[in-house]
Amino acid sequence: MQIFWVVAIISALTVIMIMSGRGGGNSYVAALVLLGVPMHTAPTTSQFILLAGALAGALVFGKARTMSRPLAIFFGGPNASTAFAGGFMAHSFGGTQLKIILSVLLFVAGIAMVFPEIQVDKTGVFRLGYWNIRAGDSLYVINLWAAVPMTMAAGFLSGMVGISGGSFLIPLMVVGCGVPVRTAVGTATAILMATALTGFVGNALRGGFDPALALPCGAVAVLGGLIGSKIGLKTRPKSLKTISGILTIIAAIFMLANALSGK
Repeated sequence: MQIFWVVAIISALTVIMIMSGRGGGNSYVAALVLLGVPMHTAPTTSQFILLAGALAGALVFGKARTMSRPLAIFFGGPNASTAFAGGFMAHSFGGTQLKIILSVLLFVAGIAMVFPEIQVDKTGVFRLGYWNIRAGDSLYVINLWAAVPMTMAAGFLSGMVGISGGSFLIPLMVVGCGVPVRTAVGTATAILMATALTGFVGNALRGGFDPALALPCGAVAVLGGLIGSKIGLKTRPKSLKTISGILTIIAAIFMLANALSGK
């Protein structure tokens, strides 16, 4: 495995994923494993890359005011806390098991991104278990009974296999809560920062952190995050979503083939 090619691929992936708010952890893990990185090292490295790229992206999206702090706090808290647990428990599973879990998650996330989002008009719901957030002319209605467990589950699985939760959080915010796509992308990037940090710590405490691999990848991820977020502000989110979905499905197929081959 040549570090140059790993860094080059990670740089390109960061630009593509950050500009659509997906983080790219799923693609990072798949790319690292297919390039020969051990399965228990890949998630730790992926979370470090995610942290670097999301930090850079969040600065740009925050400056452009395409980020909702209440939504970031609400979704980010449960997501980040369970990502730590998932990262810490990852070493209880074999490499092949994690590859299969990752391939299934990648495929589901890819399908969700390819299909168009269903936009519906939201009206306030004033009963136990619903949270109404008004931002300007927009009203977000969050069903806490569904959103909390789904967010926690996404965080746990994300931390365990080293992927970003953006693939699940963005559809949840847009379809489930009526959040505009551009706001969801900016908010998801901020959440990814917290999820990546806790997932990285959980994985690193159990070993698998390779500074010689992670530091160069993290450096190019910062640059990719800055470039990707600026492009994302100028590009139609629907187009980026479709491209990311197709790439995610392809990565899922390759990852499953790699797991079944026993490599």
